[in-house]
Amino acid sequence: CLSIAGFPGKTKVLSTSRISFPLTLERLMAEQNIHQIELDNGLILIGEEMPWLESAAFSINVANGCIYDPADKIGLSNFTCEMIQRGCGQMNSREFLERLEWLGVSDSSSVNIFHSHYAGAMPASAMHEALTVFADMLRRPLLPEDQLEDGRLFCLQEIRGIEDDLSQKAMLELRKRFLGDPFGRSSVGTMESVSAISIDDIRTCFEKTYRPNNLILSVAGKIDWNELCKHVESILGDWNPIDCEPSARIEPEHGIHHIPFESQQTQITFACPSIPYSNEDYFLARAAVGALSGGFGSRLFTEVREKRALCYAVSASLHSLTDRGYVMGYAGTAADRAQETLDVTLSEMNRIGDGIDEDELRRVKVAIRSALVMQQESSRARASANAGDWFLLGRIRGREEINNIVQGLTVAQINDYLKQNPFKDFDLVTLGPEPLEYRGGVSTATA
Repeated sequence: CLSIAGFPGKTKVLSTSRISFPLTLERLMAEQNIHQIELDNGLILIGEEMPWLESAAFSINVANGCIYDPADKIGLSNFTCEMIQRGCGQMNSREFLERLEWLGVSDSSSVNIFHSHYAGAMPASAMHEALTVFADMLRRPLLPEDQLEDGRLFCLQEIRGIEDDLSQKAMLELRKRFLGDPFGRSSVGTMESVSAISIDDIRTCFEKTYRPNNLILSVAGKIDWNELCKHVESILGDWNPIDCEPSARIEPEHGIHHIPFESQQTQITFACPSIPYSNEDYFLARAAVGALSGGFGSRLFTEVREKRALCYAVSASLHSLTDRGYVMGYAGTAADRAQETLDVTLSEMNRIGDGIDEDELRRVKVAIRSALVMQQESSRARASANAGDWFLLGRIRGREEINNIVQGLTVAQINDYLKQNPFKDFDLVTLGPEPLEYRGGVSTATA
């Protein structure tokens, strides 16, 4: 049960769960003690107690991803994320970093479609103090104007890095076309948009989006839940909420697209619709994609890379937004073998619709089960997974639930799903010296 001593009228209990099995291996897989509460100001706090660890970790998701950027200032959320970390409260940029180092915090930050993400792992004894430092960063950043150009150079370097990574450049173009705006945006923006961002833009972005009702704080590791609740209430409970809306949606540009680039290699990227994480059939789709691209025994690796030696890399993966899912794939190959690589890769994507076999399903189950066990040893992984579950589902999907779903999958269920939901209607983006032909000999249009 959950006790919230000292929290009268301050929070709404969302849920708490304790799951256990009698068998040792199953206990390792399934035992969880997870709590969630919502503070009056809308902040979501999630805690998973892992008393066998000596570490603790947090994952902070602020609803300030690139979908909230103004259309003419894409990259603003990423720039704001960089400037946020240049000092806060009474600490300048150097003192802020030294404080985290002194506490033993291994931290990271990033920006995606929906969120600005801050994470840290540390000895469990330093957790409360580390959260105090990050609360100062989230609420009272200095946003020093004299460091604006330093921050801009850092962001511009990220953009230049993408230009030098041809596979990522092709994949970003595919996302932009397949998902449309704002969901297909690159979080780093463009050279032009980032160059136009001012310190006032960053301060306005911060004021509008860094608010408690836009925040999920997930903590995992050797923690005391009641003490954690009291501490978070003391440092974030009086933070005032505000609403923020994403940019208007622009429909995708589906189809086939080629980016001319003089190179000995060709980058092939493709995408097709699927189902989101919230769909009850999600793990059927995941198992199918796992059979396609889930290790050395997967179909794409075996048929495209090993048997025919067509490419140096090939893969496919299942992705999810809140309301829809999609499969994205990639193959990198020599320019003179690009057409054959595309033909064989898409042939395998189509052939999976005929069904998978028992051996493929066993490999998928082992891979997912192994990932669940490995998560049990990482407070950082658990904090991140719980935050992601809450955002996509509005609840935590426990390891017991996932394990039961996965172990209950059958070849017949997956094959029936694939008959009803084949991978089709592919969008294609290629980057290389020559356009390729896709099905029926339809040539790609040049950029």
